[in-house]
Amino acid sequence: MARLNLLEETRFEKLPVKVFASEDEAALKVAQNIANIIQKKQAKGEYAVLGLATGATPIEVYNNLVKMYQEQGLSFKNVITFNLDEYYPMQPDSRQSYVAFMDEHLFNHIDIKRENIHIPDGTLDKDKIADYCLAYENKIESVGGLDLQILGIGRTGHIGFNEPGSAPNSGTRLVTLDDLTRRDASRDFGGKENVPTKAITMGVGTIFKAKEIILMAWSKKKASIIKKAVEGEISGNVPATYLQLSDNVTFILDEEAASELTRFNTPWLVKDCVWTKKMIKKAVIWLSSEVNKPVLKLTDEDYNNNGMAQLVTEQGPVYDINIDVFNQLQHSITGWPGGKPEADDSQRPERAEPSHKRSLIFAPHPDDDVISMGGTFIRLVDQGHEVHVAYQTSGNTAVWDTDVLRYVEFTIDFNKSIGEETEHLEKVYQNMRAFLKTKQPNQIDLTEIKNVKAFIRKSEAYAGARYAGLEDKHIHFMALPFYETGKKIKNPIKEEDIKQTMALLQKIQPHQVFAAGDFDDPHGTHIVCFHIILEAMKRLRKTENWTKDCWLWMYRGAWDEFETHEIEMAVPLSPHEVTRKRNAIFQHQSQKDRPVFPGDDEREFWVRAAERNRETAVNYHQLGLANYEAMEAFVRWKFEE
Repeated sequence: MARLNLLEETRFEKLPVKVFASEDEAALKVAQNIANIIQKKQAKGEYAVLGLATGATPIEVYNNLVKMYQEQGLSFKNVITFNLDEYYPMQPDSRQSYVAFMDEHLFNHIDIKRENIHIPDGTLDKDKIADYCLAYENKIESVGGLDLQILGIGRTGHIGFNEPGSAPNSGTRLVTLDDLTRRDASRDFGGKENVPTKAITMGVGTIFKAKEIILMAWSKKKASIIKKAVEGEISGNVPATYLQLSDNVTFILDEEAASELTRFNTPWLVKDCVWTKKMIKKAVIWLSSEVNKPVLKLTDEDYNNNGMAQLVTEQGPVYDINIDVFNQLQHSITGWPGGKPEADDSQRPERAEPSHKRSLIFAPHPDDDVISMGGTFIRLVDQGHEVHVAYQTSGNTAVWDTDVLRYVEFTIDFNKSIGEETEHLEKVYQNMRAFLKTKQPNQIDLTEIKNVKAFIRKSEAYAGARYAGLEDKHIHFMALPFYETGKKIKNPIKEEDIKQTMALLQKIQPHQVFAAGDFDDPHGTHIVCFHIILEAMKRLRKTENWTKDCWLWMYRGAWDEFETHEIEMAVPLSPHEVTRKRNAIFQHQSQKDRPVFPGDDEREFWVRAAERNRETAVNYHQLGLANYEAMEAFVRWKFEE
């Protein structure tokens, strides 16, 4: 019976999928699988032939393999490796090369023989690539073929660099990279314009010859493409769907990457559910969208025809279910994000008392406060609360080099206009110009350049917070140490990061804390900053009584928004308030008109914010609620007592 239940639950899935609670747990499982292959081959006196991948996904797998070598004596002397791909053109000593990546994360830390390592050569003349690729294929076959091929997946659905349009029988070859792939790589290269347009990659057919294939994916960012790869029709538009044709493939996912699979996202379509309050709210909102009806107009027929008959049987009638969900949505809407004084707060998301609250807004970058919750920020100030804003990082990596020269030129001219000496400053300026003239992609800036970039972001943050109504004494710049590396990859969280955050919390003793709750990028600045806040608050909650009355609200950044069923506080904005929010964002001039790292969304930040807030309001209206101009959304973090 358990087997039948599992088959029913996974009936939308067209290949085997294993889901783990976390990336760490999943990566350890893959590493153990690799170690078992190596050890079995060692026992037979044979080579283990591994196909390896690069990118963020396999890093934790490689970390585990290094630990197994260092702590458990796992030897790699009998291992032969073939990497999936390499950018073209690419020098092996470049920081962006996959040669450098593999050395940094694996090869420099184990006892593998250098002659057993094979990575596509990005230095070849173009007329030699075809012969080289054929030789690469022949080399794999000459050592008995790949025992295991590990894969990640790109947001285009590529495996290796087999982009949309790749053939299922394709071999190792030179390919042109999709624009989305290049945008995703832009941070590694200091801008999309520096990302190579081509790459050498194993083909889909090459991958298929492996005796075992494991595709790994972590984080919410990969959830959408994973659903297409696992549940979609086989198509050259999503090359990973070709893996449905293999008998030797397994997808290894964490819960976030698996979250859009039918059995997790809409489980009522595949099995009987335990109908919790949260599940009911999610299902009814989904049903409303599916049949394009407001919540209060949903009928028995709508429920029965869309996999929700069990809910009606257990907790009906339908009208009562509709009313309950509608009330939950209505009660999440408030024009009083700090609580409405002297009002019944039993049906409101925030407490009425104390009527005068201390609110602390944490912004990972110096503009996240106004971009993500600028309307709520302004309203808290207008309604008389003591509002503080803390900028957790300097944001100095997101300023154009040309802005640095422009500001220093301004400073030189200003000093001259008031009779100040400028000789030393002009020398510094000339050093900056000389450095920037030969600066390589992602090269760490001179200290003076980093400082100017930080000063630019700081002055803009002051302007934005002042526009929102804050006094200077309520504006705090933290410059947390983990961020101040001068490069894309930041340091791990330090104890000083946590202590500095604890000190600020102790000084203000807020009733409300607002923090960025963007968890889609597991290595992003937002989630790192959130973990620092969370650890600081957890420590303080053990000893300080004021923390028991401190609520933590999460907002989302300019990249994404909470799902409607997740929202616990929705703050409506009038057209005038939308304009005020936009004006606050405009104070961050270095982030207009095009930010240094736009991601895969080319819109300006104020446009993203406006359209995201408008979409939230439209979603509420389509569910049957009032038609507001815009809404900012929040979810409360629940501490374990």
